[in-house]
Amino acid sequence: MNPSPKPDLASGLACPIPISEYPQVQLAHGGGGKLMHQLIQKMFVSAFNNPQLQIQHDGAVFSPGKGRLAFSTDSYVIKPLFFPGGDIGSLAVHGTVNDLAMCGARPLYLSAGFIIEEGLAMETLWQIVQSMQRAAENCRVQIVTGDTKVVDRGKGDGIFINTAGVGIIEHEGEISPQQVQKGDAILLSGDLGRHGIAIMAVREGLEFETAIESDSAPVAEAALALLNGGVEVHCLRDLTRGGLASALVEIADSSELNLHVQESAIPVREDVQGACEILGFDPLYVANEGRFIAIVKASHAEKALKILNSHAADKNAALIGQARDESPGLVTMTGKIGARRIVDMFSGEQLPRIC
Repeated sequence: MNPSPKPDLASGLACPIPISEYPQVQLAHGGGGKLMHQLIQKMFVSAFNNPQLQIQHDGAVFSPGKGRLAFSTDSYVIKPLFFPGGDIGSLAVHGTVNDLAMCGARPLYLSAGFIIEEGLAMETLWQIVQSMQRAAENCRVQIVTGDTKVVDRGKGDGIFINTAGVGIIEHEGEISPQQVQKGDAILLSGDLGRHGIAIMAVREGLEFETAIESDSAPVAEAALALLNGGVEVHCLRDLTRGGLASALVEIADSSELNLHVQESAIPVREDVQGACEILGFDPLYVANEGRFIAIVKASHAEKALKILNSHAADKNAALIGQARDESPGLVTMTGKIGARRIVDMFSGEQLPRIC
């Protein structure tokens, strides 16, 4: 018989995570898959439970007075600190700006918290700080407050960064997984998998025939253009840890609808597809840092695609699927050879420490 979880003497409640199965936190608990969602739902949401958390969105939307604000936070522990197409500094800005954009907000202000390991080269820190400032200027946000801590040598892996952000919502729409409706079109803003493959190549010293750079970039301009362009947007979600597949599963579960996608419609660059085949990765689960899905009213899909492609250098936004009421709560996919299957989350992540 498995031992019962030890009670929390302060609260009188047992820890909701099955301690007999996971007595310690695993790397997979931060990977964007099933274990991370179990940790979030059973540990954090159950402890901090409130209506904002129940929405399960990329940030919180609230009304402190007139108008609405969005608030989001994220931490960045990527390894290596510098990678083709970006670094931990620009990523820390793009990530939180993108989370605010997924709430339908125009990002305004960020905080920055630095946990720095003793021994980190000052030149390295300066490069990261300068990269953050350039990214903030490009995103039209200001870093207005922050914090710095230094930890013992060997305890911080160089540097970890947390950014939190505030944005203003300038439209009347409600954007969340619960707003998805039967018949809605599922749009993808661009090709998949470049961020994860770029990180893997540097981390493992791999060389491909063509250089693969991360897609790390702000998406707020494109997301806001949809809203300002009159598109009826029901849900937005950026595709970070866990990739496209995990994002779709989260939305299907919250909306209690079936999200059905066509594999042949999902854009993946040939070099990324080849790298995934060599490494045994599935592009649907590879992390991205400049891609998002927009779930919009079906009749607005064509207009939305034109707007998305007007904001993308490679112009490969695509209509990839539809929301249905059959098989509620599931993600299904018709493969390239016509077979239909269920798409689920991985337990953890194909590649950890990706953001």
